[in-house]
Amino acid sequence: MAALRKLEQRVLDIIQQSFPIVPRPYEELARQLGVTEDEAFEAVQALRKKGVIRRLGGSFDSRKIGYKSTLVALSVPEDELEKVVALVNSYPGVTHNYEREGTFNVWFTLIEKSKERIEHTIQEIQRTTGVPVLNLPATHLFKIKVDFDLGDDE
Repeated sequence: MAALRKLEQRVLDIIQQSFPIVPRPYEELARQLGVTEDEAFEAVQALRKKGVIRRLGGSFDSRKIGYKSTLVALSVPEDELEKVVALVNSYPGVTHNYEREGTFNVWFTLIEKSKERIEHTIQEIQRTTGVPVLNLPATHLFKIKVDFDLGDDE
């Protein structure tokens, strides 16, 4: 991956903490950065093209608006990995997924309107893929906030 420009580093420092929620967010971002609105927008787009930013959107406490969530693990044969991950990613309730070492090698979080919808989605994924599935609902909530300080260091 290409090195990040200084402006891109500064953009990331700002937007991972507090993307401006205003009618013209890139204008506000530009004001904070001391650049033009077009330059701020282009910096964000460059970060998306580089794959540094995969998603830009709100993060909500799904429980507070009545949704349920769970962690799901799949045991996917290596030669099926790409196909299964594409299927998992096609569900709107999947917030993110990642590959891990071990028998259960694909993990993802699933958010749905009810426990019944979670079960339905998991069963559908299992029927479609034929792979073993673990449903691991949280018994305790741990929220870890991670921000990456890109600062001025090279």
